[in-house]
Amino acid sequence: MKILAIDTTTFSGSIALLEDTKLIGEVNIDSIITHSRRLVPSIQFLLQTNNLSIKDIDGYALCIGPGSFTGIRIGLATIKALSFASSKPVAPVSSLKALAFKLRGRKGRLICPILDAKKGEIYSALFESSGFSVKEVIQQNAYNPDKFFSSLPQRRIIYFLGNGLEIYYSKIRDYFKDRAKLTFRSSFIGHEVGLLGYEILKNRKGVLYNELNPLYLRLSDAEIKRQKNENK
Repeated sequence: MKILAIDTTTFSGSIALLEDTKLIGEVNIDSIITHSRRLVPSIQFLLQTNNLSIKDIDGYALCIGPGSFTGIRIGLATIKALSFASSKPVAPVSSLKALAFKLRGRKGRLICPILDAKKGEIYSALFESSGFSVKEVIQQNAYNPDKFFSSLPQRRIIYFLGNGLEIYYSKIRDYFKDRAKLTFRSSFIGHEVGLLGYEILKNRKGVLYNELNPLYLRLSDAEIKRQKNENK
């Protein structure tokens, strides 16, 4: 099964091409240039360099959020168009789960991905690793950092990763001392999105374009403004 996996949830855009679980190629770009300008050219480059066309793709894996509202919408619109044109299924994947999947392995390992959600909040969750899988222990949401960190197990070693570490490094150290394992892994998650997507597609749990929805976790500024206007 050939899978095209896409993540546009942060500036660290990532596109991966997989044959089942084997990574064939990957394009990773961390840039302020919008995904609307670089996503399609990156897809074309990845396919052409592997002598493939979009018709050769059997299914898609898309990171549906949380993350940048604009980035999520661009990725969603692109994959919806490809799925509509090809009638191929899409596997929706969470950016937080894909990050946690980078540290999968030893059974019982606690993994906490953190993304900067702006406005003094973080997108986060707590996962537990078990071999090739990660299980959600504390649900994904937009959190106040202090409230979230105080809700985590205080006597367990926890592995942290994600772009939120740069901002909340000191706070994590204050809360967890040497129990915090800060892991500055690459923020590119196209490969992980593809691996998680493969499991979904393999089990025939993919969706078509009209069933694909974003994972925002909170209202956008535009939606907040609209609600305020409606309540006036």
